[in-house]
Amino acid sequence: MEIKPQKRIFVGLLVLTCVILLVLIFLQSGIGKIGNFEGTAKYMASYGMPYTTLFLVGAIFFELVGSITVILGYFTRFGAFLLIIFLIPTTLIFHTNFADPMQKINFMKNVSMFGGCLILLMAGAGRFSLDSLLSGRKKG
Repeated sequence: MEIKPQKRIFVGLLVLTCVILLVLIFLQSGIGKIGNFEGTAKYMASYGMPYTTLFLVGAIFFELVGSITVILGYFTRFGAFLLIIFLIPTTLIFHTNFADPMQKINFMKNVSMFGGCLILLMAGAGRFSLDSLLSGRKKG
């Protein structure tokens, strides 16, 4: 069964929209950490983290580079990998107090984003990405 070109374009644009929506939270969070660097470092230290400045700079790097590469669709799988690496310790360190309903929600939110990033890692960003355009392939 042949898929009509209009449907392929629609699906490609829908995938692009979904990819951008998935990672906007990381972009906003990374920018927010820069704007409140000292406050974020103190928050991290309150959880007993050592070397908060080092880990905070790393978190900002992973969130910004990961989200920007995914949004652009350039080195998408690498960006998704960075976001996955960011999510694992963040989720396990800051969101495991299940007695607090908000932390339970944040834990589940991170698990959901982890799943979305795994899909990106496996499938890439789709046909309307720089990865696809530069490789000369058309993706549905």
